[in-house]
Formats: sequence, C-alpha cells, structure tokens
Amino acid sequence: MNEWEWQLLEEHNPVESIRIGDAEVRKGGRVRLRPGKGGDVFDLALAGKVAIVEAIEQDYDGRVQLAVVLEDDPGQDLGMLRQPGHRFFFAVHELEVCGEEPDCPPVRLRLPNILVAGIGNIFHGDDGFGVEVIRRLAGRSFPANVTVKDFGIRSYDLAFALLDTYAAVVLVDAAPRGDKPGTLYVIELERGSGNAVGVVPDAHAMSPASVLQLAESIGNVSSRILLVGCEPATLGGEDGLMGLSPEVSSAAGEAAGLIERLVSKLAEEIRTEGVNNATRTRDGQS
Repeated sequence: MNEWEWQLLEEHNPVESIRIGDAEVRKGGRVRLRPGKGGDVFDLALAGKVAIVEAIEQDYDGRVQLAVVLEDDPGQDLGMLRQPGHRFFFAVHELEVCGEEPDCPPVRLRLPNILVAGIGNIFHGDDGFGVEVIRRLAGRSFPANVTVKDFGIRSYDLAFALLDTYAAVVLVDAAPRGDKPGTLYVIELERGSGNAVGVVPDAHAMSPASVLQLAESIGNVSSRILLVGCEPATLGGEDGLMGLSPEVSSAAGEAAGLIERLVSKLAEEIRTEGVNNATRTRDGQS
C-alpha cells in the first residue's frame, strides 16, 4: 500500500491507541523498530532504531500499522509532515515499546496489587457469605499480584490491610439492601467517610463501611475499594445459625466467577490508567 492510499485511510479509520505487550501506545510514543523477516533494504537499515509514533492507522480489513519517524532523523519534521523517505510503517509485532531513558529500555509495567478480602461470621447464617466465597476462590488460579484472603471478623487486620499498597481491594460480604435473597451487588465504596468530624470508629464492628472508617482513622487509604455483596436470607438471629441459606449458597458460586472477571477488569483499568498518567507526565501535562 502506497503513501497516497494510507492518506485516504487516515481520514476514515482513526485509531487513538494500540496495546503492545503490557503497554498502551499512542501518538508521540517511543518504540524500537524490529522489522520482520523478508523485508527490504530499508528494514535492514532501520532495524534497532528508536522511532516516534506519528500515527496509528487501520486499513479496510482491520489490520493496524503504525507510522513512525526516526528519533535521530535530521529530517524528522519532514516525517511529521508525512513526506516519503522520513516516515515508515510497521506492524504491531515489529515494534518494542521504549521507556523514556536515552538508551530506550523496554517498558516493564508492574502489575497492580489487588486484594480480595472475605468478611463474615460463619456462626450467623448468611453472614458467612464472604468466608464461603473465599473458600471457593481458593481452588482457582490467580496471578501473583492478586491476594485472596479470608479475614472473617478480624476488623483490625483488614483495616491495616487497607492501608497497604494495594491498587484495588475487593471486599466480599453479606449486604442487606432489601432485595431478593441471593441477589448480588457490586458497589464502589467512597473513601473519606472515616475522617468525618465527631465520628468514633468501632473496632469491633465488621461491616465494609465500619472497617473503612476504622482504616481511615488510622492512616491514608489510597486503594479503590469495591464491595461484592449478597442479599442474605437470614443472619441467624440471637441464637445464631451455622451454614448458608440455599439462595445464598447458590449465589456464592456465582460470586466467585464474578470476582474473577472483576479482578481482571480492575487490573486492566489500573494498567491503562498508569500508562495514560505516564504519557501525560512525559508530555508535561498535569
């Protein structure tokens, strides 16, 4: 495909960004050129060079190529003006994302740490929902950056965990909201409530809100905090009750799958946000 044909496509198929490995690449990003086999003499000359992404283009068949100009090209401005000989096209697999150092080391993004925390009292019926979900998750495979842990009724342990360096925390607990027993909810908790004037945190309470309040009375909570909650059928009353109701027991299996998907989504959102922040920092934006 020649330059004129690419110019026609640019007007019809704009692509804002493309993922290369673990990094999100946009216009202005730095890449190292790794031409595939079977190329021409230009590919031989360009191999290993560092370049700047001028545009991300997509043809009518959905194939994506990146237009780049060499970082050390004295005629780089001509490349930015899309002049042949200073602007080159490469497929995604022919590029390696660079860091900001002069020698262009590959970008290695650290995976965000995520905590999945079960809350509940197994002696109070469906209040043991969070404990049961964690038990079911224990048999599933998670990446090393994801911690799955049963906190039971240990409010202080969970409060201090919220002060740790987790990018996101998923709390799992029974959550009475008046809906049909077994109904699942995903709610993002608002930080800051624990610092309310005149509010004394209860170290013995074990609801998500009370634990967040306790944590914020101790230190700074910077994580995103989400609650996967389930509407209980019974909390056992004064006499207590062992075991979950049939509705909540069934929902526990569904919640385990929901949490797996939620963790993957959170990790992707946090990685993307990190790439965007790094790009804004590089470009001098606040």
